[in-house]
Amino acid sequence: MSKVKYYYDSENLAYRKIKTRKSTKFGYLALFLVASALFGFLSFVVLLNTPFFETPKDRLQSREIENFKLQYAILNKKMDQTDEVLENIQDRDNNLYRVYFNTSPIPNEQRKAGFGGVNRYKELEGYNNSDLVINTRKRVDIISKELVIQSKSLDEILKLAKEKNKLLAAIPAIQPVRNENLRHMASGFGYRTDPFTKARKFHEGMDFSSKVGTPVYATGDGLVDRADDTASGFGNHIVIRHGFGYETLYAHLSKYKVRAGQTVKRGDIIGYVGSTGRSEAPHLHYEVHKNGEVVNPLNFYYGNISAAEYVVISKLANQENQSLD
Repeated sequence: MSKVKYYYDSENLAYRKIKTRKSTKFGYLALFLVASALFGFLSFVVLLNTPFFETPKDRLQSREIENFKLQYAILNKKMDQTDEVLENIQDRDNNLYRVYFNTSPIPNEQRKAGFGGVNRYKELEGYNNSDLVINTRKRVDIISKELVIQSKSLDEILKLAKEKNKLLAAIPAIQPVRNENLRHMASGFGYRTDPFTKARKFHEGMDFSSKVGTPVYATGDGLVDRADDTASGFGNHIVIRHGFGYETLYAHLSKYKVRAGQTVKRGDIIGYVGSTGRSEAPHLHYEVHKNGEVVNPLNFYYGNISAAEYVVISKLANQENQSLD
């Protein structure tokens, strides 16, 4: 039962009962209900944002997040296995297939290169598990790039395999002057004494000493690129482009037997030994180039000499004597 309140009427000198209007009562009731609803809503929001209160939807999302983390871990483990298999294929590609077909290996820096420039993963930043997702995405992208490079490499190897016979015919695999026509091996590849300046100088080929008019043979199939005397120091000389990155040069000739643009086969006579240009005595200066770089011709004489002959020539060629040009 509610308390009855009174007030003192000074005019009538008496206490009178205070009567509350119905509108005021309704106002108080409405204010109480609004305040109660607001308090309840705030309490509900606070509870939703604490770990002590979890809705069925929250529990479902938590399970899904944990499942995603597990799947990412499994995916990364599978990528570890893929990386291992891919590295094995890359190793065989560089050290077996490319060696067999005599082509340059693909540098590891090129195979493993990342992606420069703009941030490719910006849309994945700012989430609770961004690091996990971004690192996984990066690994997938790098593996995909490595697979593209390896696929192109195998396409190249397949092409080389189909052209294997052409490659074998193009390699400069014989001596340009036959052993029976040699006086001696005058000078080999490497640092030698220059016959004119007497200074130590890198000799980029091999000198075969023989009499003027001795036949000079093409050491591999190819196309005669030039047969002239316009290059300084070489005198009459021939350049043959064999393809597959190979090129050979025959210098100080007395005369030619081929012309520019002519196709030749290994063993064809292309010219004759002489002493034209910067030459101290009759001989053939012979060079082998691979992909634009001079290489030691001694590494290619497996087509027409025996093992014993190779040992003898190797010893003579490696002596640091004086070259003839």
